Formats: sequence, structure tokens, C-alpha cells
Amino acid sequence: MSRHLSFRSGNPALNKNTFKNLQRTSTNSFVNNQTMTIKGTVDKTAISLVLLIIAGYYSYTITSPTLMIGGFIAGFITALITIFNKKSAPITAPLYAIFEGLALGGVSYMYAQQFEGIVLNAVSLTALILLSLLMAYRSGLIKPTENFKLGVVAATGGIFLIYLISFIGSFFGMDLALLNPANGSMFSIIFSLIVILIASLNLVLDFDFIEEASENGAPKYMEWYAAFGLMVTLVWLYLEILRLLAKINSRD
Repeated sequence: MSRHLSFRSGNPALNKNTFKNLQRTSTNSFVNNQTMTIKGTVDKTAISLVLLIIAGYYSYTITSPTLMIGGFIAGFITALITIFNKKSAPITAPLYAIFEGLALGGVSYMYAQQFEGIVLNAVSLTALILLSLLMAYRSGLIKPTENFKLGVVAATGGIFLIYLISFIGSFFGMDLALLNPANGSMFSIIFSLIVILIASLNLVLDFDFIEEASENGAPKYMEWYAAFGLMVTLVWLYLEILRLLAKINSRD
């Protein structure tokens, strides 16, 4: 019996419906060179990260608001295309990484102008969290039980509900103080720490999800799709770490 309890993740790109209706090449399994593997997914994720970093560095040095906003819009559209047409992932996943890199480069520049060293700290913390949780997951230190998964998914849904309320409220001149990077109150900082914790735990769910998909013989193109899903979580985590560091620096 598989130790994976369900295809469940708080990541909108990796949920319980992601691997439904996937056609197999034979009754029992996919042909070996056409099946998703963990190594293949790691390779695709590495390629995506390199593309994101290159695009991010370019955007950071150009410092174009248009490029930043365009990157966010194009990234959002590309993400929707990827989610609703998974077979397009080998093309759209790298594009998503590039677009998000352009967006994050612009955002990072804005933060860097206010707080020296914040970008390097945010990048380092994101990488540290990713590697630490990957090691903890592989060693069995963290076991994503069904209750664990349900809790993370529920918490993630609650956080995105707050994001949605903030987004809608912005059209009416309402500013949700909890999400304001300039809000250095202890309550606001604690909220950001909770969000980062939930985002980090989503990485564990993503690892488990990818491993289960590989064990169940998902088609090869799902390596790119899984890499895309992992990138979604990493982008969220990085942005929240930037926000937290900005809040902490605002207290000085």
C-alpha cells in the first residue's frame, strides 16, 4: 500500500484533480521513457529556476515598471493556460518561469531601494527553506499525513481568501494593514510568519504530490507541469519573505 494518502496539495496547480483523466500508453503502466520521474521533475524544476533567475536579473537591472507589470499579467495568463491545458506545460512552464522572473526582478528592485540587502536575504531564506524541507521530507522527518494535508490546504485557502478580500477592497480604497509591507507592528509580523509557514508546508505537500504522481506513472509532460506547480509555491514563498523582511526593517 502506498504511503501517500491522496493527491492533495494546497497549491492551486497541484490539487486532487490534477492527475485525473490522464491517458496511459498501456493497461498497467506508461512506457518507461514516457513516464514522469522524480529526476525528470527535478531537472525541469532546475531549468525553470535558472530561467527565472536570468529573467529576474535582467528585470532587476533594467528597472522597468512596465516589464514588471507585464511579467505579472503574462505569468498569470500563462499559469491559467498551463492549469487548464496540462499538455502545454513543456512550453508554458518555461514561459511562466521567465514571466515571473521579470515580475520578481522588478518587485525585488523596489524593495532593494528601500532596504539594503533585503533581496539577497530573501533569496537565501527561500533557498534554505526549500532545501531544508526537501531533506526533512526525504528523511521522513516530516510525514504528510491526511490530517496534515487537510490542515495545510484549509490554512492556504484561508490565506488566499484574505488576499482576495484585500484585492477587492483595493478598488474601493481599502488597505488591509496586515498585508502592508510598511506595517511593522508585531501582529502584522506574526501574520507574515504564519503565511510563510503555510507556504513552506505547501512545499512538503508538493514534494509528496510529485513523488506519488511518479509512482503512479503519470505521463512525461507532467514533469514540466509538476515543476510549474513547485515554481508557483516558490514564487509565493519568496514574495512573502520579502514582505516579512520589509516589515521587520520598517520597525528600525
